Amino acid sequence: MVTIYDIAAKANVSAMTVSRVINNTGKISEKTRAKVKKVMEELHYVPNQNARSLVLQQTRILFLLITDITNPFYTTVSRGAEDAAKRYGYRLLFGNSDESLEKEADYITTILTTRVDGVLMAPAGDPSIPHLESLLKHQVPFVLLDREVPGIECDIVLGDSKEGSRRLVGHLIDQGHRQIAMVNGSSSISSARHRLEGFKEAMKLNDLNYDSAYIHESSFGPLKDLSKMNNWLDQLNPFPTAILAGNNVLAYEIIRLLRYRGMRIPEDISVIGFDDFGPYADLDPFITVAAQQAYQFGYMGIQMLVERIQQEDKSGPWKKIVLPAELIIRRSVRALD
Repeated sequence: MVTIYDIAAKANVSAMTVSRVINNTGKISEKTRAKVKKVMEELHYVPNQNARSLVLQQTRILFLLITDITNPFYTTVSRGAEDAAKRYGYRLLFGNSDESLEKEADYITTILTTRVDGVLMAPAGDPSIPHLESLLKHQVPFVLLDREVPGIECDIVLGDSKEGSRRLVGHLIDQGHRQIAMVNGSSSISSARHRLEGFKEAMKLNDLNYDSAYIHESSFGPLKDLSKMNNWLDQLNPFPTAILAGNNVLAYEIIRLLRYRGMRIPEDISVIGFDDFGPYADLDPFITVAAQQAYQFGYMGIQMLVERIQQEDKSGPWKKIVLPAELIIRRSVRALD
């Protein structure tokens, strides 16, 4: 393996000079710099990244931690984050917590031992606070994505979940629906709480009664067992004419259950959802959705993270970006007479 001492010997300079060329530090003439780089190319030298990191106190590595890679929203978020990282000269490592606090804790350990420069993270929920406090303790800059955690002050990129949900329910009401149900994520997740708030607000604005019996709390991730949701539907009387899904994964699960029950959409029941279905949404997914700007979540999140890393004062003031969702009307809602 070629070392900086081999480079120094052939270029007839000191090892310190070679180190300064590699790390772009110190005062070196352009002639000497060019000579050293030429020898590096001739010997096919690859810098030792770990050693370079010790000199610069930077790894030029960022970490993206999301909750569900199977969700098209997070797939597109990852694309935006990767593009931004590349633009700013960083490599991007990736982790998927599966909405699990245990897996999230393991990734936090990996992040701390890898010595990444910063983290863009969608937390599993409010109980993630010890993990975020660990990042703060070790002075690892981070930006939260899609979800807030009470008690944690930091940079964050959010979607307007409350307004998006309000518009979805408003659309159902405009089409004549009055008996509306909702399948939502865990109340320990801020975006799920905001979407429920939007549901309640739309009902109130249209003088409709809110009944908590018509709200089913589930997981934002894929469901192995639909029996709880099925039992919930069995207990609803009168049966809802429409269901709002808290995200796109839940929309899929709801449709799967309704078809198992022999129900047609929208002929027998209408279904709408939060988040679109990724880069292939133009292939006629038929579901009316509040589509978030997933790519911008990732891209802007990395931008904010890099800005925070480059600031001397990493303790604030904090930035908060709220991206609006777009109501996309398709064919999953039936207009009632």
